[in-house]
Amino acid sequence: MPNPVFVERGAENCYTEGMNGNRKLPIGIQSFEELRREGYLYVDKTDLVYKLATEGKQYFLSRPRRFGKSLLTTTFRAYFEGQKDFFQGLAIEKLETEWKKYPVFYLDFSRAGDSYADVQDRFTVWMGELDKQFKCRTSGYPNLSERFGALVKRVSQKYGPIVFLVDEYDKPLLGTKGAERERIRSLYKKIFGNLKGLGEYFRFAWLTGITKFAKVSVFSDLNQLDVISMNKAYATLCGITQAEMEDNFGPEIDTLAEAQRLTREACLGTLRKMYDGYRFCEEEEIPGVYNPFSLIKAFGEERFGKYWFESGTPSSLINFLKKNVGKLRELPAQDKIVVSDAALTSAYEDNNDPLTYLYQSGYLTIKSYDFRRFRYTLDFPNDEVRYGFLNALIPYVTYKKFSTCDALKIDELSNDFEAGNTASVMKLLQGHLSNLSYQEGPDAAMKAESVFRNVVASIFLLTGQMVHTEKHTSQGRIDSVVETPEHVYIFEFKVDKPVEEALEQIERNGYATPYAADSRTIHKIGAVFSTKTRTLCDWREVLG
Repeated sequence: MPNPVFVERGAENCYTEGMNGNRKLPIGIQSFEELRREGYLYVDKTDLVYKLATEGKQYFLSRPRRFGKSLLTTTFRAYFEGQKDFFQGLAIEKLETEWKKYPVFYLDFSRAGDSYADVQDRFTVWMGELDKQFKCRTSGYPNLSERFGALVKRVSQKYGPIVFLVDEYDKPLLGTKGAERERIRSLYKKIFGNLKGLGEYFRFAWLTGITKFAKVSVFSDLNQLDVISMNKAYATLCGITQAEMEDNFGPEIDTLAEAQRLTREACLGTLRKMYDGYRFCEEEEIPGVYNPFSLIKAFGEERFGKYWFESGTPSSLINFLKKNVGKLRELPAQDKIVVSDAALTSAYEDNNDPLTYLYQSGYLTIKSYDFRRFRYTLDFPNDEVRYGFLNALIPYVTYKKFSTCDALKIDELSNDFEAGNTASVMKLLQGHLSNLSYQEGPDAAMKAESVFRNVVASIFLLTGQMVHTEKHTSQGRIDSVVETPEHVYIFEFKVDKPVEEALEQIERNGYATPYAADSRTIHKIGAVFSTKTRTLCDWREVLG
């Protein structure tokens, strides 16, 4: 059998340092070959690459955006093309002995357009490139599905079984809806269906995306795909564990700590709080992972930023918030977010549960799992995601734009909490709640209280303080508790009722009892929202 036609990219410049001896951080580098050729730092995941390549045949993996899916996919490409030199010094070098070359069909949708015509053009151009690379002539086939099938057969018969790699398959689907999305689905179904119908011609198949969509051929028809999105063996395949960070980025940690005037331990604590916390399986002994993009950006810029959101809040999130705001208003005020296992493993459109989308796209992550009841507890993975998401959500909850001025007042609110300045806290809160919108009707007060409570929970969470919302006690549920190193604030909210009623509830239900032995100052606060003025109209504080 003749050797496949491959583009030899060369690896003669593979090393771990740049030309000037400085360590090069792979910010925005999505190509494994470029990363290795140009000497960027690399967190070695090739032992798992080898395990996947040798133990199975067809896989699907979902991970949030900017989590290294493209880098991983191009690692498979280099491996199956037999580019041995790129893997010098990595774990796979000791595992692989043959380094066979296979014809690789690599398809990247990350830069594809968001229309059926764009997707059709992407397939057409890609198949033309394959024709040229493997010296085939398939342009005369009547449709793309038949053309792809012909390519698979001809290339496989001439060069050996095919490796098929698809990156970010759902990018066009996330940007479309209605009939346009259905047309893209239908095209996917016809083309990707060849994976099953012509399975004997494939050596390996790998598909990645952010979410798992219903009614797409790769899931409804291709039941042979091994979905490893929540497989504990591959939970750390994308992302960086605590041990990997400390082992690989020691100098960068020290430099960041020095730039921020922190001790090394304090710097590690802030990194953990900002970027760690993602969990992709229910096993608690499996370590969580950091968002690799944000972590490496923090090292590169020597500061703690909200890089995941600063890189662009995806339009799909904005559209999602608009569509599901009624279901999401309660999210900030929930003490625990508990979902069934089906909510995380099924496609979003199968169950219409917005929490499915929020988990699969990385805005929520697994915190614990009840093996007896098959229930997951979810939460925001870290502060970067928590504050970015709440900033995006607030305009749709309050029906008003959250301005830069509002953001600055959030910082002021946080400072007032720390200083024990309740009067200023309530004044700033009143400003945030002014002209709050809600639906009119016979149960307007009930609706107003719900909106009021959820908006307050969102604002409190944005301060960065320790916040408990709807906190359960033996006697009831506290609306909100805010804790700082020196103060504990216990809030009870009412709508169109005397403020005394709120304070009486705090006392009657013993909401302050859990803090009786606490050395901090206890603030018991009753607050009233008016449906006439649509803002905070009265409040009263009792200390101790």
